[in-house]
Amino acid sequence: MASVARLQEANALKAARNGKRKLVEEDDIEMEDDDTNIPPEKKRRNKQRVLLLSSRGVTHRMRHLMNDLETLLPHFKKDSKLDSKSQLHLLPELADLNNCNNTLYFEARRHEDLYMWAAKTPNGPSIKMHVQNIHTMDELKMTGNCLKGSRGIVSFDEAFDATESGRLMKEVFTHIFGVPPGARRAKPFIDHVLTFSMLDSKIWFRNFQILEKDPLQPNGPAKTSLIEIGPRFVLTPIRIFEGAFGGATVFSNPEFVAPAAVRSALRRKAGDKYKTRKEAQAESKFRSDKRRRPEDDLAVSKVFA
Repeated sequence: MASVARLQEANALKAARNGKRKLVEEDDIEMEDDDTNIPPEKKRRNKQRVLLLSSRGVTHRMRHLMNDLETLLPHFKKDSKLDSKSQLHLLPELADLNNCNNTLYFEARRHEDLYMWAAKTPNGPSIKMHVQNIHTMDELKMTGNCLKGSRGIVSFDEAFDATESGRLMKEVFTHIFGVPPGARRAKPFIDHVLTFSMLDSKIWFRNFQILEKDPLQPNGPAKTSLIEIGPRFVLTPIRIFEGAFGGATVFSNPEFVAPAAVRSALRRKAGDKYKTRKEAQAESKFRSDKRRRPEDDLAVSKVFA
């Protein structure tokens, strides 16, 4: 009888332990279910793609500048030239067809003036700028170098934060020139810096390589330095529009003078110099004719005729 009682007590303890284990397992399963019901936080992806194209009439220097920008920025998509300069409303549609949300459009006029449009498509804003002092990579022949397709650091001058138009241009340039980490042709390296500096109401663009060692002392201590790669150019902001390639004017540069007006003033100045010279010649001839004495009757030419 005693052995039977002991056996029953052992079975009861075993059943109680199994019951506690089942309760603990059920609680764990319920907690796991609660965790799985919470949706995971979605990581925001930077999906910036830029459409790069130009108008008809670009020169070799302008074309080489576009090729340099396409080489530096792997998230650019190059398209064929736009035939009409007056139908800029077609550009947002072209960007949509190429699955791009930014557009960089180079407009050439008179085969010597270059204008750059930087726009967010399809809703804007858009910035129109005049491009000057263009120097390409092949022309500069700098000693700097960077990996093709690598990502670059976009650096801005503190003067951009002083005005609302500067902050807007800074945001647009960040979207266009900042290479997203998930770009199709981008490589996971950061070895150059794209700098935008503002001076004399103009934006100066430079591209530098990041060197972590002194080239003269390769085995020496680490020393970070910058070496220019190229290209380099200067941008003069003209207008900022609310929409993409049009709309209400948000900002207008009162100091900008069109290059055609500058050339016209130079020609007019050269014409004024010619006019002044001819007037002086005519006045000198008039004075010499006025000082000339009438011919005398006893002159040699009449006496010994």
